[in-house]
Amino acid sequence: MTIIAPSILSADFARLGRDIELVEQAGAQWLHLDIMDGHFVPNLTIGPAVIESIRPGTKLFLDTHLMIKNPADYLEAFARAGADLICVHLETLDNPRAVLRQIKSLRKKAGLALNPDKKFAAVEPYLNEIDLVLFMSVWPGFAGQKFRPDILPEVKKCREHLAKTGLPVDIEIDGGINRETAPQALSAGANILVAGSAIYRSADPAAEVQYYLNLAA
Repeated sequence: MTIIAPSILSADFARLGRDIELVEQAGAQWLHLDIMDGHFVPNLTIGPAVIESIRPGTKLFLDTHLMIKNPADYLEAFARAGADLICVHLETLDNPRAVLRQIKSLRKKAGLALNPDKKFAAVEPYLNEIDLVLFMSVWPGFAGQKFRPDILPEVKKCREHLAKTGLPVDIEIDGGINRETAPQALSAGANILVAGSAIYRSADPAAEVQYYLNLAA
């Protein structure tokens, strides 16, 4: 099933509840939460307290993307705050299996993210430990960047491998998703699209959500 995951990084934080309700009513299934620490990426965003405040007000699946150093130190806090899936960057991990198993021990789904310079081969050994692989189609840190099509062959390799092995792993693409690039991402094999600027900075965010849902159908 194709899933649309609006990223609140591009929402209006003064009206965050309204902006979440807007995409939920439009039919989005997930909400993408970009967690940045100013160290792994050159930006600061939100932490567990914001997720805790969001959780009671929405039924959306909270897709929590940790772009932080030492993510293992914060997994319990994000789990308690209400994250449904916790995705960590391979680049931040000395022992990926241990961290992924820690996420699962918290009864959360586990994701593994790759920066645009990484190949599918880097994540392949861990596919049996995860529920989701996230291919970054921009360098993480800021919204509104241009989509990098060079990641699409790696996405295709991942989809082909999953088809052969039968592993129940979702493929998510995050960065530069819009009306031009979304069909490319789906064609390569992604089934979860993260869109921030394309939705929240459009004239009609609800119509944008509907566009991606119709495209996926």
